[in-house]
Amino acid sequence: MVGTQPVNRKKAFNMLFFLEFWERFGFYGLQAVLAGFFVKSLGMEDAESFVVFGAFSAMVYGYVSIGGFLGDKVLGTQRTITLGAAVLMIGYFMMGMAGTNKDMVFLALGAIACGNGIFKANPSSLLSKLYEGAEEELDSAFTMYYMAVNIGSFVSMLLVPIIGAQYGLDLGFMICAMGLVLAIGGFVSFRHLVRGIDSPAGAEKLSMPKLLATIAGVVAMTFISSWLLSHLSVAHWLLLIIGILVYGVFIKMIFQSSGATRSHMIAAMILIVEAIVFFTLYNQMPTSLNFFAIKNVEHSIMGINIPDAQVFQTLNPFWIMLASPVLAYFYSRFGSQGKDLSMPAKFALGMLLTAGSFLVVGFSANFASEAGIVSAWWLVGSYFLSSIGELLISGLGLSMISKLVPQKLIGFLMGAWFLTTAISSIIGGWVASLTAVPKDVTDPVLTLGVYSDVFTQIGMVTLGVTLVMALTVPLLNRLINKQDDAEAEVEAEAVLEK
Repeated sequence: MVGTQPVNRKKAFNMLFFLEFWERFGFYGLQAVLAGFFVKSLGMEDAESFVVFGAFSAMVYGYVSIGGFLGDKVLGTQRTITLGAAVLMIGYFMMGMAGTNKDMVFLALGAIACGNGIFKANPSSLLSKLYEGAEEELDSAFTMYYMAVNIGSFVSMLLVPIIGAQYGLDLGFMICAMGLVLAIGGFVSFRHLVRGIDSPAGAEKLSMPKLLATIAGVVAMTFISSWLLSHLSVAHWLLLIIGILVYGVFIKMIFQSSGATRSHMIAAMILIVEAIVFFTLYNQMPTSLNFFAIKNVEHSIMGINIPDAQVFQTLNPFWIMLASPVLAYFYSRFGSQGKDLSMPAKFALGMLLTAGSFLVVGFSANFASEAGIVSAWWLVGSYFLSSIGELLISGLGLSMISKLVPQKLIGFLMGAWFLTTAISSIIGGWVASLTAVPKDVTDPVLTLGVYSDVFTQIGMVTLGVTLVMALTVPLLNRLINKQDDAEAEVEAEAVLEK
């Protein structure tokens, strides 16, 4: 961290909260309708739409390490946030103007992937720097910060599909762009609240050659990303290479470290691998689960007609919003008493709930109508379980990185965390394609059997993964709790003083 922390940490947190709210408003508005847009507007088959969606999502998160590097070493955290948000805004405006022009759509998605990669790791990095010296508040702070993600996604997932159905998705994508206009305006207006909170690069005077070189790189990566969406096998190989490089550097860092630092980083690496499984399942929400809602779920709930079945995706942020403050309260309360569940135990519990969410959907087929339609309440229950699981894994993942890795590496390793989502997006697209049916198969009775079988199999496999995770909890706890002798002496003295 550079300089001194702002006196009012709460105001600084609120500014970051709303920055993340508006940025996620734009992104999730797009994500809610993208797979369906591929099918309806670009004429793709279900399977192709899932794989292209997965490749796009992989780029979105695969580029995050680049944004972390720019924030840590090149432009500084705050400048990188502003640049990333501007690129995202341009990408959404391009989507709004693309219509059914596939090349233009892919170019816009390339810009969005690059903008998200530049932006994504840096607000989290800024938040972790803000709470230096108050690490006991990190779980609570990151859980509330994660709620900003889900409030933004809830509003946009509700608004964009409905507006898209009524007035066309061009307007829906323009609304996503307006979310970024507000994100940029809010951050530029109130960034004085985080004055002095930055990476060392952010403390230096802005270098115009570095900025111009970065912008040129973004333009080049936008066109490359657009090309990769039309050449998916190359995109998959590129992600594999990026993954090998990033995790190779991570492993090298582990070997170069020693003592407690090495133990903590090994634990972080294992938890990252576990998160890949979760994010593979999470990526079913905008793909296979979304199409299941469209084809096999009753489009009404509590007597209220649902104008677009894609709106069911708002169940995820809805449950997150309700549960986040409750979990944040319990983390803070039990943490102060030394009774909170360990991070590995929370990950295992989250995976168990996620397994249950897929088993619930698979089981719902036993209660379908003769027409192959199930009650929306099965989806409500499934999203409840998966959303609590998400809070326990994804919601705490950033906190885990902040606690377990050295601060000087925080930006890069935040990127490594988000790379798990990139890898999972590719795997998730393949998993979703198992539920794909030909365009000419529209009978819900036929599609129900496909969805039920695949979701049940996913649930059973995830239960097996949960068992393995539960068995590794004691080992991970030992790695996380390991301390060097000097650290142990300081902690013991602090306890005695109390």
